[in-house]
Amino acid sequence: MADDSEGTSKLNTDEEKQEESSGDDDNDINDNSGENNEAVKSFRDLGVTDVLCEACDLLGWKSPTKIQIEAVPLALQGKDVIGLAETGSGKTGAFALPILQSLLASPQRLHTLVLTPTRELAFQISEQFEALGSSIGVKCAVVVGGIDMMSQSLVLAKKPHIVIATPGRLMDHLENTKGFNLRALKFLVMDEADRILNMDFETEVDKILKVIPRERRTFLFSATMTKKVQKLQRAALKDPVKCAVSTKYSTVEKLQQYYVFIPSKYKDCYLVSILNELAGNSFIIFCSTCNNAQRVALLLRNLGITAIPLHGQMSQNKRLGSLNKFKAKSRSVLLATDVASRGLDIPHVDCVINYDIPTHSKDYIHRVGRTARAGRSGKSITFVTQYDVELFQRIESLIGKKLPAFPTHEEEVMMLVERVSEAQRFARLEMREHGEKRKRPKDRDGDQDDTEQASGVRKKVKGGSGVGRGGGKKRGGAAWRGGR
Repeated sequence: MADDSEGTSKLNTDEEKQEESSGDDDNDINDNSGENNEAVKSFRDLGVTDVLCEACDLLGWKSPTKIQIEAVPLALQGKDVIGLAETGSGKTGAFALPILQSLLASPQRLHTLVLTPTRELAFQISEQFEALGSSIGVKCAVVVGGIDMMSQSLVLAKKPHIVIATPGRLMDHLENTKGFNLRALKFLVMDEADRILNMDFETEVDKILKVIPRERRTFLFSATMTKKVQKLQRAALKDPVKCAVSTKYSTVEKLQQYYVFIPSKYKDCYLVSILNELAGNSFIIFCSTCNNAQRVALLLRNLGITAIPLHGQMSQNKRLGSLNKFKAKSRSVLLATDVASRGLDIPHVDCVINYDIPTHSKDYIHRVGRTARAGRSGKSITFVTQYDVELFQRIESLIGKKLPAFPTHEEEVMMLVERVSEAQRFARLEMREHGEKRKRPKDRDGDQDDTEQASGVRKKVKGGSGVGRGGGKKRGGAAWRGGR
């Protein structure tokens, strides 16, 4: 897409200078957004039509956030926007309002494509579009992996106004679904754009950009934005305007951030101790691998804490099930991989725990952004073992803060060792059993390996679910529960 490079020539000049100075792309973002005066108080003043202003009132959006004050007027003028603002600052509203307004002015099918890196985020954006556009009858389609393609094809055949998709599955449909194309597309939005323009989705995004019209409007939004000029060129922006509300990579003011320096051997004990100490709050605990998230979830369940996993090795229905249980507060702890680190808006999260420290410092900003959203306060606690010191220092230098240590009492933690190691043993047994089940033919297994049911573990430990093997495990389990 060489001929699109003139579109971004404005960006080139000032960014190439910085390109040379930055080996990795973690320095400040240039802010060419003229700070709009703070006198703007309502959506109506931003130029949003009355119908949409009423929709905002119904959703309880009293006044626009900073990023909305910056981005909405520019988008309504017909400009391409690159929006950068911290997590939980109303970025979805900043691109949804101008798009809905344009739809009102000239209604057409397959009007907008929103690309997101994770499936759960796609469902969430769709909910926001439908809530804002309920009075004007907006139809959305969510096109993500892990869900039957046939049913998605039927929804796409009805030609919705807005398609919200993950790049891989959208490409499948563009190649295989007859009669579905995006030749009339007016808007392309990339939410969490730095992740989509990253290498992970490179081939899919290039293909998608080839089959959508050049004459379109493009919005990029994220809390952390990549500097690399070529990546922004690939998104084929035309004279983009950058709305940077947070100039430094920033975490929200109301977020209290702590670290705990611990030996990696006792990670689980410290986790259980902190969960007990802060009992009554709801937590998201981030692990680096699917396996670890599953293991810790089983471990916590064995100790009677209502934990639920969310990771890429679960089927899409189970992932949504986990998320909904957590949102509905029927589970207080969500064990997640980075699948859940971007964009998910769960208002009642009180505390984020980084059980495994993120290898990319930017992921830290996204993870801790799951709490302290939209003006609320929240806590984040990062576990730093003897192997993570360097990564932790990188995070501190990125956010420009020295984090305080979270107070823990070593004696109390060490009292938990015996119980926790027993629970670890059961969790390992569970995992092994689950792994064997997956290897066996699927036909007669049905949904028995449904790891979501918190009771499932307990039944097995007590010997209630009739698992054929391991009588000793059942007896031991019962004794352990009795002796606890």
